[in-house]
Amino acid sequence: MELSRHTLLVIEWLGLLSMATFVGSLLAIPWIIARLPAKYFIQHREKVEERHKRHPLMAKMIFITRNTIGFAFLLAGFAMLLLPGQGVITIIIGLSFMDFPKKHEVVDFLVRRPRVKRFLNWIRRKEKKPPFQF
Repeated sequence: MELSRHTLLVIEWLGLLSMATFVGSLLAIPWIIARLPAKYFIQHREKVEERHKRHPLMAKMIFITRNTIGFAFLLAGFAMLLLPGQGVITIIIGLSFMDFPKKHEVVDFLVRRPRVKRFLNWIRRKEKKPPFQF
Protein backbone atom coordinates (compact mmCIF):
# COMPACT_ATOMS: atom_id res chain seq x y z
CA MET A 1 0.00 0.00 0.00
CA GLU A 2 1.43 3.31 -1.06
CA LEU A 3 0.63 6.54 0.78
CA SER A 4 -0.50 9.53 -1.25
CA ARG A 5 1.63 12.61 -1.50
CA HIS A 6 -0.97 14.55 0.53
CA THR A 7 -0.88 11.98 3.36
CA LEU A 8 2.92 12.13 3.51
CA LEU A 9 2.78 15.92 3.69
CA VAL A 10 0.29 15.78 6.58
CA ILE A 11 2.50 13.27 8.43
CA GLU A 12 5.55 15.53 7.92
CA TRP A 13 3.66 18.55 9.29
CA LEU A 14 2.40 16.58 12.29
CA GLY A 15 5.98 15.48 13.00
CA LEU A 16 7.20 19.08 12.81
CA LEU A 17 4.35 20.23 15.06
CA SER A 18 5.23 17.51 17.54
CA MET A 19 8.88 18.56 17.62
CA ALA A 20 7.98 22.25 17.91
CA THR A 21 5.60 21.70 20.83
CA PHE A 22 8.16 19.52 22.60
CA VAL A 23 11.03 21.99 22.22
CA GLY A 24 8.76 24.98 22.87
CA SER A 25 7.43 23.44 26.07
CA LEU A 26 10.93 22.62 27.29
CA LEU A 27 11.94 26.26 26.87
CA ALA A 28 8.78 28.26 27.61
CA ILE A 29 7.27 26.38 30.56
CA PRO A 30 10.24 26.68 32.95
CA TRP A 31 10.72 30.32 31.93
CA ILE A 32 7.07 31.14 32.73
CA ILE A 33 7.03 29.19 36.00
CA ALA A 34 10.22 30.87 37.22
CA ARG A 35 8.83 34.35 36.57
CA LEU A 36 5.59 33.93 38.51
CA PRO A 37 5.65 35.32 42.06
CA ALA A 38 5.77 32.73 44.85
CA LYS A 39 2.31 33.85 46.04
CA TYR A 40 0.80 33.71 42.54
CA PHE A 41 -1.82 31.09 43.35
CA ILE A 42 -2.92 33.09 46.41
CA GLN A 43 -2.79 36.68 45.15
CA HIS A 44 -3.93 36.32 41.53
CA ARG A 45 -7.63 36.05 42.37
CA GLU A 46 -7.53 39.23 44.48
CA LYS A 47 -5.67 41.20 41.78
CA VAL A 48 -8.15 40.24 39.08
CA GLU A 49 -11.16 41.24 41.19
CA GLU A 50 -9.56 44.58 42.07
CA ARG A 51 -8.67 45.31 38.43
CA HIS A 52 -12.25 44.59 37.29
CA LYS A 53 -13.62 47.10 39.80
CA ARG A 54 -11.11 49.88 39.06
CA HIS A 55 -10.84 49.77 35.25
CA PRO A 56 -13.86 48.09 33.60
CA LEU A 57 -12.82 48.86 29.97
CA MET A 58 -9.20 47.86 30.56
CA ALA A 59 -10.45 44.72 32.33
CA LYS A 60 -12.40 43.73 29.18
CA MET A 61 -9.32 44.21 26.96
CA ILE A 62 -7.16 42.22 29.36
CA PHE A 63 -9.91 39.57 29.57
CA ILE A 64 -9.87 39.06 25.79
CA THR A 65 -6.06 39.03 25.56
CA ARG A 66 -5.53 36.68 28.50
CA ASN A 67 -8.25 34.28 27.35
CA THR A 68 -6.80 34.15 23.83
CA ILE A 69 -3.31 33.38 25.14
CA GLY A 70 -4.67 30.95 27.71
CA PHE A 71 -6.76 29.12 25.12
CA ALA A 72 -3.67 28.70 22.91
CA PHE A 73 -1.76 27.18 25.86
CA LEU A 74 -4.76 25.03 26.73
CA LEU A 75 -4.97 23.61 23.20
CA ALA A 76 -1.22 23.02 23.13
CA GLY A 77 -1.43 21.27 26.51
CA PHE A 78 -4.17 18.94 25.33
CA ALA A 79 -2.13 18.20 22.20
CA MET A 80 0.89 17.43 24.40
CA LEU A 81 -1.11 14.78 26.21
CA LEU A 82 -0.76 12.81 22.96
CA LEU A 83 2.38 14.43 21.54
CA PRO A 84 5.70 14.88 23.34
CA GLY A 85 5.68 17.73 25.83
CA GLN A 86 4.58 18.77 29.30
CA GLY A 87 0.82 18.53 28.77
CA VAL A 88 -0.57 18.90 32.31
CA ILE A 89 1.76 21.79 33.18
CA THR A 90 0.90 23.55 29.89
CA ILE A 91 -2.83 23.08 30.64
CA ILE A 92 -2.31 24.62 34.11
CA ILE A 93 -0.51 27.60 32.57
CA GLY A 94 -3.31 28.03 30.02
CA LEU A 95 -5.98 27.89 32.71
CA SER A 96 -3.97 30.33 34.86
CA PHE A 97 -4.00 32.88 32.02
CA MET A 98 -7.75 32.57 31.46
CA ASP A 99 -10.64 34.17 33.33
CA PHE A 100 -13.79 32.06 33.63
CA PRO A 101 -16.22 31.07 36.42
CA LYS A 102 -14.77 28.55 38.91
CA LYS A 103 -11.31 28.95 37.36
CA HIS A 104 -9.55 29.16 40.70
CA GLU A 105 -11.13 25.94 41.94
CA VAL A 106 -9.97 24.09 38.79
CA VAL A 107 -6.42 25.48 39.01
CA ASP A 108 -6.25 24.77 42.76
CA PHE A 109 -7.37 21.18 42.15
CA LEU A 110 -4.62 20.68 39.56
CA VAL A 111 -1.73 22.43 41.33
CA ARG A 112 -2.39 20.75 44.66
CA ARG A 113 -1.76 17.32 43.15
CA PRO A 114 1.50 16.11 44.76
CA ARG A 115 3.32 15.34 41.49
CA VAL A 116 2.35 18.68 39.92
CA LYS A 117 3.27 20.65 43.05
CA ARG A 118 6.61 18.84 43.27
CA PHE A 119 7.35 19.53 39.59
CA LEU A 120 6.45 23.24 39.81
CA ASN A 121 8.66 23.77 42.86
CA TRP A 122 11.47 21.69 41.33
CA ILE A 123 11.60 24.13 38.40
CA ARG A 124 11.60 27.08 40.81
CA ARG A 125 14.45 25.53 42.81
CA LYS A 126 16.49 25.12 39.61
CA GLU A 127 15.93 28.82 38.87
CA LYS A 128 16.85 29.75 42.47
CA LYS A 129 13.33 31.04 43.17
CA PRO A 130 11.35 30.44 46.37
CA PRO A 131 8.72 27.65 46.17
CA PHE A 132 5.10 28.46 45.38
CA GLN A 133 2.76 29.09 48.28
CA PHE A 134 -0.62 27.39 47.94
